[in-house]
Amino acid sequence: MKVSEIVAALEAEVPLGWQESYDNAGLAVGNPQAEVERVLVALDVTEEVVDEAIEVGAQMIVSHHPIIFRPIKRLAWANRQQRTIAKAIEHGIALYAAHTNLDSAPAEGISHRLAQMLSLREVGLLEPSGTEGVGIGVVAEVVGEPMSAVDMLAKIKTTLGVEALRHSPIRCDEVQRVAICSGSGGSLIEAAEAAGADLYLSADFKYHDFVDADRMILVDAGHFETEICAIDILFEILSKKLPTFALHKSTSSINPVNYML
Repeated sequence: MKVSEIVAALEAEVPLGWQESYDNAGLAVGNPQAEVERVLVALDVTEEVVDEAIEVGAQMIVSHHPIIFRPIKRLAWANRQQRTIAKAIEHGIALYAAHTNLDSAPAEGISHRLAQMLSLREVGLLEPSGTEGVGIGVVAEVVGEPMSAVDMLAKIKTTLGVEALRHSPIRCDEVQRVAICSGSGGSLIEAAEAAGADLYLSADFKYHDFVDADRMILVDAGHFETEICAIDILFEILSKKLPTFALHKSTSSINPVNYML
């Protein structure tokens, strides 16, 4: 199977037209006409992930985060990014990313998956796009009676496997409505407030986001922790579209953020 055929299968489910204007999703490295026997699915493209692809005999890596997000001026093995790209080219490994187009997907979006994992009922999108059902983040509700804020925090920590959960002061005792944005969601705090959320689950909040938090509880569960499920989502998409194709889930996709507890 050719790289272009795998790309077509992915983009039939999560079109590039759904990505944000600042993004760089799609095929970043590789010949569209190259033959592929195995695909490795990962969160990030790192040196370790490329080594894993070489080990399992994969000619293509499909990741959530694009390895080339901003323009690069040289490819001289000067840092981890350059070494990773160069090694992929050297070994004929194509690199493809489904980033904010996957985030925005109506059914397969990562925030939708997080709501499902937390057993919440979706009631809308946090930031809808101009396309029906497409948008960044979700607004969801606890099924039945409200949950205590402490119990909700504990559920998030356990469900997402978070070692250290950052959150703003708890100024509401109960949580009924939850806004969710996987990855960096600081820009959507006002949208979460406007949606009437009691708690906003995302990552990469700044210090003053916590200072300014009023009634709504900000929960920073970590960028990695809120997006590692992208591997399962991409694997499921490819398995559905290419049921007889050889796919591997990366075991080298590890959290680059470490905690000393």
